[in-house]
Amino acid sequence: MTITLHEPRVRSVLERLFGQAAADDHFEAPRDVVRAESAQERADALAAVYMPISASGGELLYGLVRSGRPETVVEFGTSFGISTLYLAAAVADNGRGHVYGTEMSAVKVAAARGHLDEAGLGGVATILPGDARRTLADLPGPIGLVLLDGWKELCLPVLRDLEPRLAPGALVVADDIDQESMADYLRYVRDPANGYVSVAFPVEDGMEISCRA
Repeated sequence: MTITLHEPRVRSVLERLFGQAAADDHFEAPRDVVRAESAQERADALAAVYMPISASGGELLYGLVRSGRPETVVEFGTSFGISTLYLAAAVADNGRGHVYGTEMSAVKVAAARGHLDEAGLGGVATILPGDARRTLADLPGPIGLVLLDGWKELCLPVLRDLEPRLAPGALVVADDIDQESMADYLRYVRDPANGYVSVAFPVEDGMEISCRA
């Protein structure tokens, strides 16, 4: 069985990126950046900050994609592409499907594309530059898995935009659910009336895994 995550060039890229991201562990955004009304302004101001998922979170994503074998995987909030590498590795090992990432920072878009190419995974992942509410508007379904790891106040609007294209049984994974700004999102996916079966998974700052029932 092929496990791309174990290939030396993929491990090398991931280990280097996690090492660089470790420098941001105690980073606190300046108050003026936090209060910026524009998500694009925040993205540009934090273009050098990683904000990655954890390694265990990445392995969870890899397993979910291998298990579900989705044709289309969507990622909101690519950053430098750490999470994208896990998703793309799973798609490559499945032998089917494609990952569509979205990122507002032009600096991070270029970096993520370079990292995917370096790992040999550029052919199964496309990074769309700009606001996900626009860049994903014309992406056809059915979408089998969604990772929501961008600006937290936009996770619910992005999900609502994607809902008509979610496949039955699609998985929606949201990262950093311990943040207060995820409260509205969690209320939504945890309300059975909205069509999800949802559970919190104890990975780092928490992931919410929701199945579109």
